[in-house]
Amino acid sequence: MQPLLLRNIKQVSMRRVAIVCISGLISFLFFAMPATAEYGDVVINNYAEKQGMRPVIFSHWFHRIRYACKVCHADLGFKFKAGGNDITMFKIIDGQYCGACHNGKIAWSVKNCNLCHSAKPGTPTQVHESTAQELAIPYDRGAR
Repeated sequence: MQPLLLRNIKQVSMRRVAIVCISGLISFLFFAMPATAEYGDVVINNYAEKQGMRPVIFSHWFHRIRYACKVCHADLGFKFKAGGNDITMFKIIDGQYCGACHNGKIAWSVKNCNLCHSAKPGTPTQVHESTAQELAIPYDRGAR
């Protein structure tokens, strides 16, 4: 009976080692690679690169499934336009805009810079791959 028990312990141990290794690999791939914006995300680069930081990726849909639109766009004052807000780190630290939630109590604090400042350098402020950009026809006052 002892050899059977020993064999079961070895199998459980090997499974645990495999789970730890796979988890480590997934974590490495997830955290080591620079983030890229997904459809509907807002890339914010009004001041970041001028200050030596990577642009911010705001995951709109991640936040939207947790909160109603009015929380950010009415209560916190975010305009419905990428780049339409004068967001600075001073304002965020003061509890405005992102800082209303990213205060270390509701969500991670501003001490974790790379969680937000994770876009590829040179990415302009935009709603990433917005269909509105593709569908809208620019208005030309000279054309009739």
